[in-house]
Amino acid sequence: MNDTERRFERAMVDIYLTAKRELGYNATRFMQMVSERGGLATARQLLWSDQPSDGFETLWRHGRLDLSVEAHVVKEEFAELFTDEDRERARTRLDDLRRA
Repeated sequence: MNDTERRFERAMVDIYLTAKRELGYNATRFMQMVSERGGLATARQLLWSDQPSDGFETLWRHGRLDLSVEAHVVKEEFAELFTDEDRERARTRLDDLRRA
């Protein structure tokens, strides 16, 4: 795992911790996935699922899409970890909910 992957992994854990602390949202399944598969594999799985995760919708209802996996996928600091298609999928999902 390179430095960028380690920072992304930490960011995924921070999503969980911040959502729990600030929103009272305990995303145990998300943390289980990160622990078992790693942050990068978890992000790709969630990103390419047919439907946004329950957690994504919960963050949207709380006005905190900044804590979503999708928001992290499009961050410039993590660009090397994702394909153009990954980033476009994340942007589209974020834009769709912001318009809803």
